[in-house]
Amino acid sequence: MSAVRRLFRGSGRALAFVFAASVVWLLLDMAALRLSLGEAPGRPLKEAAERGRGRGQERAGLRRGPPGPAGSTRPDPPALRRRRGGGGAAASLAPRAPGPGARHGEPGVGTGKTSPANHRILISKAGINARSPAAPRPGSDPAGNNTKSQAKRQERPLAGDEGDGARAAIATTGAAAPGVPSWALAATRGAAPGDATTGGAGRERGGRGPGVHKVLSVDATLAPRDPRAPGQFGHPIAVPEDKREEAKSRWKEGNFNVYLSDLIPVDRAIADTRPAGCSEQRVHDDLPTTTIIMCFVDEVWSTLLRSVHSVLSRSPPHLIEEVILVDDFSTKEYLKEKLDEYMSRFPKVKILRLRERHGLIRARLAGAEIAQGAILTFLDSHVECNVGWLEPLLERVRLSRAKVACPVIEVISDKDMSYMTVDNFQRGIFTWPMNFGWKQIPQEVIKKNKIKETDIIRCPVMAGGLFSIDKKYFFELGTYDPGLDVWGGENMELSFKVWMCGGEVEIVPCSRVGHIFRNDNPYSFPKDRVRTVERNLARVAEVWLDEYKELFYGHAYHLVLKNLDVGDLTQQIQLRKKLQCKSFQWYLQNVYPDLEAPLVKASGLLVNTAMARCITVENTTLALEACDADSEHQKFNYTWLRLIRHRELCLVPAGTTGTLGLSRCQGGSHGQTWLHGSLAPLQSQMTNHLISEHLQQPVCVEVDPLLGALRVNACDSTNPYQKWQFGNYHAD
Repeated sequence: MSAVRRLFRGSGRALAFVFAASVVWLLLDMAALRLSLGEAPGRPLKEAAERGRGRGQERAGLRRGPPGPAGSTRPDPPALRRRRGGGGAAASLAPRAPGPGARHGEPGVGTGKTSPANHRILISKAGINARSPAAPRPGSDPAGNNTKSQAKRQERPLAGDEGDGARAAIATTGAAAPGVPSWALAATRGAAPGDATTGGAGRERGGRGPGVHKVLSVDATLAPRDPRAPGQFGHPIAVPEDKREEAKSRWKEGNFNVYLSDLIPVDRAIADTRPAGCSEQRVHDDLPTTTIIMCFVDEVWSTLLRSVHSVLSRSPPHLIEEVILVDDFSTKEYLKEKLDEYMSRFPKVKILRLRERHGLIRARLAGAEIAQGAILTFLDSHVECNVGWLEPLLERVRLSRAKVACPVIEVISDKDMSYMTVDNFQRGIFTWPMNFGWKQIPQEVIKKNKIKETDIIRCPVMAGGLFSIDKKYFFELGTYDPGLDVWGGENMELSFKVWMCGGEVEIVPCSRVGHIFRNDNPYSFPKDRVRTVERNLARVAEVWLDEYKELFYGHAYHLVLKNLDVGDLTQQIQLRKKLQCKSFQWYLQNVYPDLEAPLVKASGLLVNTAMARCITVENTTLALEACDADSEHQKFNYTWLRLIRHRELCLVPAGTTGTLGLSRCQGGSHGQTWLHGSLAPLQSQMTNHLISEHLQQPVCVEVDPLLGALRVNACDSTNPYQKWQFGNYHAD
């Protein structure tokens, strides 16, 4: 009996063990099923990337290049920091063919972190405030996807329509709450695509969002790069002593060091300069395809090839619909059959040759007309795209088709061809008279608001050479003003048009592109370069600046003096009305409120300092009376067009020695203009005088001390009765 009990006791343990094992097996099976379902959307990307990496390594035998030395600070210019570094292996993307003097090399793969949830930061001179949540960031296409499937992508609405694009526009461009100071800068922190916080953006009909993946750190060549090649890893190069004359003589070929450029491999490696966290950011698997448009005229051979190779080597191939090289009637022989032959090995590269010189603006439009990609990405022909540059741009346009995404533009030295990164937290701005520049976000703002290096920066004005834009949206905006010639001002026009007509211009810190900045254009202008740019800017001012165009002309007064002809503006004015664009005042208040833009130079009472009395308008005549700050009859404006204005009437001299009168204001009339303050001749010590120069000799407004009457007389810097002060001064 005891033996039987022992048998059943042992059998019970066995049965219990079998039962427990069955339960565990069932749980594991269920978990595996859930895992396989959850990972299904991302698996094709992962498998394709692994297959591509394996093929590239087997076929090319890629190897990691040695790291370069640590970067060093470069004080001049102050916004630059030289970064050097090594690289790593990556999948092969396109055939590589060396250009003149080129050797092989290999760049690296970066790392980073995921971006946190969205929020907006508003900055002003008066204070810093957090604001309502901005729309989150959706994303991109998996490697290996058929690019033709992009045609099925749903078109996203313009900002202001329903959907996430509308929410993004409201969050980032809406008027500030009462008492909340607003600045044109907002750092946007995007939630990971597919996160629960993304709401309905990019959702499919079944309720599931598209798959997501980390930004692909693509950088590939067919053959290993030579780590000892000149300029490899973005290192600077010194011109040998015996070659300095040759290098100097060739400078004019491109207005940079062409001699050194020809020594550098056309597919050289450069350091991954993205901020920490960029390589960990996630983008959607259904990113739209893009057409790269690169215009050139008489570009240096090695520089053009390096630009194209950087695009092909560092872009996910399934996202590149085509690369269109627009030849704006080059005269160099090497840019004809030789270029055709070289580019024939790259199936996605097309060359569009213009039969006459059109200039950069119209050359870009020619490329845009034939582009097949959903997104247009414009690049200059002397750039080097960095690792992971493309997907972050396309991700932003995918979020809203009314977004224009710009990379951070880094610097390729025109002297030693080194690749230098720039300080983060910079945005494009302009100063009067519409001069483009870069402006750093104040450090105290960055610290207080905990702005990260990976945060999107809203940009009042783009640099204009490098950006991505939805093709249909670009044409809905009317592309560029067709009246703009060659080059100059098109970045202002497109920036104003995008912002004022419902879109946004952004700088994407996780997209980095190096650019050779040249002191002058190596190509010729059909007309004088300065006159061409001035005319272009004047057209932009006339169409988009409203009453603020007086600031433009006030800072470029020589354009008023020569009565510049800007051409017919009817089409552009009608386009602005059709698009129902906002005013330039709205732009200043919501996009760029830190711009100094007073509508007049001075205003208020016009006081004679000797008599302590003010000029008063009585009907259509002038008198000198006791000052009254509340009197509308004593209020004058000193305008940017140099008029002393009371409502619709302006001060005018009656003669060399005579009375002072009023006449209806005419903006272009030199006979109504007065010099005062900083406009007065410095050597004359008459900054407090009101000087008219349109007569045979300069005359000044003065008070007759005996009669108390107003008159004009020959200017005298020592005469106290010729000294005047406005109640308020708004600009020098």
